[in-house]
Amino acid sequence: MPDMLVRLYAMPAACEAVQRLKQDGITIRRPQPYECSVVRRFIEKNFSETWADETMTAFSHQPVTAYIAVDGQRIVGFAAYECTRKDYFGPTGVLPEYRKRGIGLALLQMSLQGLADLGYAYAVIGGAGPVDFYAKAVGAEVIENSVPGIYTAPLPEEAQE
Repeated sequence: MPDMLVRLYAMPAACEAVQRLKQDGITIRRPQPYECSVVRRFIEKNFSETWADETMTAFSHQPVTAYIAVDGQRIVGFAAYECTRKDYFGPTGVLPEYRKRGIGLALLQMSLQGLADLGYAYAVIGGAGPVDFYAKAVGAEVIENSVPGIYTAPLPEEAQE
């Protein structure tokens, strides 16, 4: 999967997507530091341990460099930034039954706004899976020759024994 580049100075405001979700009872917000374990378990259960590990870096920043989507008291999606590398967006994920409702877009836009607030003019989406989604949603462009990029295969459990 290639990396992609986003022009943060040309980003639309995330307010509209966030407000639309709020009307449907879904809140996009930063997780609190004391919610770290809950967020980690959500990511491990629904996505992967490596994504959970990656996202835990967000909790070392103040404010936390992640957002969650919450339906009532249930986490239904997440996005992190400034975790694997500076100026990187990701990982991110939305539960399958909540996809196609604008949650991923709102999480993406809020995270990219967070990177812009840190002073970056551009952002990297590392190992972008849904390339067409990112291109349409925020005008991201594929970075040529960016595969495999910075991501190497994680060490297997057996390597630690």
